Amino acid sequence: MSTQQKSNEPDIQGNLVVLERRIQAACSAHGREPGSVTLIGVSKTKPLHYVHQAAALGIQHLGENYLDEAIDKIRASKDLDLTWHYIGRIQSNKTKDIAESFHWVHTVDRIKIATRLHNQCPPGKRLNVLLQINIDNDPAKAGVLAADAWPLLRDILSLTNLRPRGLMTILAQQADPGASYDLMAQLFAELRDQLDDEVASHWDSLSMGMTDDLEQAIAAGATHIRIGTALFGARGT
Repeated sequence: MSTQQKSNEPDIQGNLVVLERRIQAACSAHGREPGSVTLIGVSKTKPLHYVHQAAALGIQHLGENYLDEAIDKIRASKDLDLTWHYIGRIQSNKTKDIAESFHWVHTVDRIKIATRLHNQCPPGKRLNVLLQINIDNDPAKAGVLAADAWPLLRDILSLTNLRPRGLMTILAQQADPGASYDLMAQLFAELRDQLDDEVASHWDSLSMGMTDDLEQAIAAGATHIRIGTALFGARGT
């Protein structure tokens, strides 16, 4: 531990080394390039200096769930080359701030929210969005059911300030990660086959996998993994 690192703070640099080894091993095992997987550091509830430390270590993608906290961090980090991902539930009265502040939104699951994001997107900006899928049909989880994904995507395609990039999921607690992530990959491919060439060229993102199951997610084709605990430590630390 560095002499400058407080004893109750995580070793973000050491944690990142371990994570990168896990990602590389999973990619190697499944014939993928490590560069095909984007690590999103989930910095919710963590102090600003954790974000800046992560950025100094080369982490460019940060994920936030809580809007007010996120906006403070984004404003305080405006001089850094960071890409911000909104990964929390979206309330209708928060869409303007989300559209203005974030580069990606992972949790679009109804046309009302998509329309508000489109209408409130700043001029000249095109917001990358993912459809959140409730792949396990879990009543405790947000997201559109797989059977309803195409009707939602079809409606979103008319919203020109949004760029649909793919799918995201948060698994049910009792889910089998490998099976659920395979279902996500299958749905992703089925939807891509229904898109015209221009839209399909940007349909390239599967956001799935967290600290405990990133290997299964990468095996199934995840392009973005959302890592909080393994990078920044457990919540409350």
